[in-house]
Parts: sequence; structure tokens; C-alpha cells
Amino acid sequence: MTAHPIKHLIEAADRAISAQDFETLMAFYADDATLVVRPGLNAHGKDQILQAFHRIAEHFKHGLDVTQGEMQVLEGGDTALVIMETLLHSPEADGSTTETRRRATYVFRKYPDGQWLCVVDNSYGTDLLTQV
Repeated sequence: MTAHPIKHLIEAADRAISAQDFETLMAFYADDATLVVRPGLNAHGKDQILQAFHRIAEHFKHGLDVTQGEMQVLEGGDTALVIMETLLHSPEADGSTTETRRRATYVFRKYPDGQWLCVVDNSYGTDLLTQV
């Protein structure tokens, strides 16, 4: 079976995050998108999302590497819900690397030109219910 086009978008977006290519990353988001920065703090719109990614890179000492685990794409009409495992590799002060696994949720909207854009980026998934 062929992978859903959104899978390829997420893989490309994660590569852009890892490379700190945030200008390219913004092409994956709708103008009115929301990014969950951390529980209780959201960035709205591309300008805030871009600023958030710069701060996230600083927080992780410019060493964050993002990859994917399992992914399910549930599509209905022009909307898709993505439920997936996100793997974050981040540097520690002693030079080691920590791996964090999250069960992420994303919402994508399909536009008339066939392009899918992310409208909700929630790498915390349902863990938000226990962290707010």
C-alpha cells in the first residue's frame, strides 16, 4: 500500500525541524494554524509558530532531532487526523542524548489545489489532558 501524502509531509517537516530550516518548515502550516508549544501554551499563525520554533531550538541547545514512529492517517472529506509516535532526540549537558517518545496528534486540511497543510500541530497528543 502507498503511504498517505501526509506521511511524506510530516517526514519532510521533521527533517526541516532537525535542520533548523524553519523558513521551509512554515510551508507545511496553514496561515491560521495552531502549534502546541507545551501544555497550556499555544502559538497561533505562522509568525508565532516561527518564533516558537526558534525558541524551541534554543531550549534544546540547537540539537533537537525529530523522527517518526508508527503513524495512522484518518481522512474524512478535506480533513485528516494524524495519530502518530514522535521521537525526539535531544542533547544533554554531559554529551549524551535523551530520547522522548510522544503520541502526537495533528489535524491537516486539504485545499482545493490538493495541497495538505497542517492546521493543528500537537506533539503532546492526549497527554495534554493530564498536563494542564
